[in-house]
Amino acid sequence: MQRFISHKFRFYSFVCIALLTLVHGYNLEEAYLQPYSTVREELTFTTFIEHFLANGALRFRIPMLFIISGYIFSVRDHRPYTEMARHRFNTLMIPYFIWSAIGLAITYLLQQFSYTARLIEMAALDQLGDNRPYEQIGWKGILFRWVLAPVSFQLWFIRSLFIYNLLYPVFKWVITRYPGVWFALTAMLWVLGFKLGFVEGQGIFFFSLGVWLGKTNYPIEKKPGWYSHYLGWLFFIGTSVIRTFMAFELEPALTGTFWVLILLQVVTILAGILALWFGADELVRWCMHRRWFVWLTSFSFIIYGLHVPVIGYVSMYLFQQLSWFPYYRLLTYFLAAAMVLALCVSIGALLRYYLPGLYKKMTGGRGF
Repeated sequence: MQRFISHKFRFYSFVCIALLTLVHGYNLEEAYLQPYSTVREELTFTTFIEHFLANGALRFRIPMLFIISGYIFSVRDHRPYTEMARHRFNTLMIPYFIWSAIGLAITYLLQQFSYTARLIEMAALDQLGDNRPYEQIGWKGILFRWVLAPVSFQLWFIRSLFIYNLLYPVFKWVITRYPGVWFALTAMLWVLGFKLGFVEGQGIFFFSLGVWLGKTNYPIEKKPGWYSHYLGWLFFIGTSVIRTFMAFELEPALTGTFWVLILLQVVTILAGILALWFGADELVRWCMHRRWFVWLTSFSFIIYGLHVPVIGYVSMYLFQQLSWFPYYRLLTYFLAAAMVLALCVSIGALLRYYLPGLYKKMTGGRGF
């Protein structure tokens, strides 16, 4: 793999994960965002900015991470399948169980104090919709959450990624023989929001795209002749703005609203991936030649594993403390993200320095 491509993978992996704090720090009334989500609040500067970022411009992150993961996996598939599966279990599922347990432990600890227990109840992060104290839920409920429904809900990504890694021989076979049929099918599953257990259409499509790029040796380092940096960025930002306005203006109950918002998000995601990948090379070079930035990228997985549920609880705390401020929701949105990023990096640096063995287990060997 070319050195600059490696740098771009590391840069965008960090950026995509760091931006999760802005997506998961969303604090409008409709907290659970879907591609077709409308906004039931009045259009204001605060509501527009939050929705524009959280459910518009920043939605390229997870697809880009799936592409990077599929590409890297495909160019390193020379090892025996069982060895690769065992390796991915160690680097994905062991961290999954560790961070799921940490999320539960943080929540349980804060439930022991009346003030923070109230913040947890208000944050309502439980995937099963049961935000009672864990003493009332019982051990069976806690074990179920630890394995299948973590309060650290962002862990769905590495769980799904592990499944796609296990299915890689099937993906590789169909991608190399019937790419047109496969991508038409998976694109349809993505647009329709297909999800069956831990398998979902968006992840399959973009992971497969990464595999195809790796297996065909597609020159991802070269900008296509038809692509314009200026028009690419303009189209990306423009569709994000249009989609945001429509989320406020369209009638939620209409079928047309569902399809308009979904199709606009599909276009926005694809435009965002192209704009970021081909239109920011100078920024990547500048950042990856700065020691402090390279140092920060080593904590990507710590940020990923720890930011939820912490950002939900920090947001609730800041909500109460800053409620006197005219733009307290917007201030909370950005301040919570900055605080959680700083906290995650600090904890990661301390763990790596004092407990490198534990750090290695928690990150699947990443960040050294």
